[in-house]
Amino acid sequence: MSIKSWLMPAITQHILSRENLLKARARAEKRRRASGERHQIHYFHQVDDPYSALAVSVLPKFVGRYDVALTAHVVGPPPDSAAPEREKLIDYSRKDAELLARHWGLKFDDTGRQPSAPQVQHVTEQLVTAAGNGSFVAQAGALSVSLWDTPADETFAASPMTVQAAAHLTAANALRKRLGHYLGATFYYGGEWYWGIDRLHHLERRLQELGAARDGTSDLMFPPDADLELEVPLVEPEPIDFFFSLRSPYSAIAMFRVFRLAQLTGARLRLRYVLPMVMRGLPVPPEKRRYIAQDAAREAFMLGIPFGRINDPVGRPAERGLALIPYAERVGKAQEYLQSFMRGVWAEGIDAGSDRGLRKIVERCGLSWEVAGLALKDECWREVAEQNRQEMFSMGLWGVPSFKVGATVVWGQDRLWAVQQALLKAAP
Repeated sequence: MSIKSWLMPAITQHILSRENLLKARARAEKRRRASGERHQIHYFHQVDDPYSALAVSVLPKFVGRYDVALTAHVVGPPPDSAAPEREKLIDYSRKDAELLARHWGLKFDDTGRQPSAPQVQHVTEQLVTAAGNGSFVAQAGALSVSLWDTPADETFAASPMTVQAAAHLTAANALRKRLGHYLGATFYYGGEWYWGIDRLHHLERRLQELGAARDGTSDLMFPPDADLELEVPLVEPEPIDFFFSLRSPYSAIAMFRVFRLAQLTGARLRLRYVLPMVMRGLPVPPEKRRYIAQDAAREAFMLGIPFGRINDPVGRPAERGLALIPYAERVGKAQEYLQSFMRGVWAEGIDAGSDRGLRKIVERCGLSWEVAGLALKDECWREVAEQNRQEMFSMGLWGVPSFKVGATVVWGQDRLWAVQQALLKAAP
């Protein structure tokens, strides 16, 4: 075992523990009280980002519910290192934002196009001015609607960006990076990040616990959707295509839930494993890695899923893990094996790159280590993984976990509600 594999589980267990998070929150609150400041929230807005459009549409309601001071920052798109498939990200964001809007009764329609550069610049300059004079919350929603609703042929004349707007963007981008993020539609409060309306419930609960809610507010604007708990036998349900990576913490969180969903509905689950992004040559910058790990730990705690004692399976551990999936499938234990693997590397700190670690993962789910040793020599999984990647890309997606049920194609462990809805449409 390498020193890294030996130390990493203990370090991640400490950093990502709930106890450590609560201590960090307590320190932030102590500093706030000592300074006499109100609860200060920084909101980072990307003008041509659909998720940002949803976020600003609910800002007035949010600040009306809590005694907070909100400072707005207008930022540019994420850097290339954080958006390796930028065009796919742009196209999918519009579709996903429309899905979210319909789910929550908000307004956003995917017109199949992005606003023109002059339109974006025009609204950027207006929002920078609004951020400077304190009217951002009041104006941003309407300006965003006008941006996305303006027909493509109604463009503004191209002109150089004002010095004020350019300086604001430069400073806001630098602040976002320094504080540890890379996306728009993000809220930063007391050392912690919250992305879009999907994570607003975490911020709301934190503010409520601190006594910052007005009028005793205790409900949530966007409460997490509940997973199916009772059996709902369906007649010939659509299969669930589950695209995942062994190195994805969000795949680890989603796996246990999608297995349960398939069991309760009787839907056939097709396991579509792919190589981790970094092993496919796609970069993952440090701020992205940190945020994903911290956010995954927060989501796992909320869902009651063990997580945090990590032994990163990048490289050889992931390859060895993938090599055993065909064997597990042949003997009807694929789900048991994958749950054992994901629990092992994401919650128990097992080194899947070592024979000792992988043997534990294999044998505790009822597989033979002797047969597994032979399966590790078979490279057939590589072709399957590449075929799965190509199919995922053909659907307009590039990241995991992703799901397909009939015509429903979604990305993210926080879109399992859409998978569930797609299945239940067929319920009698």
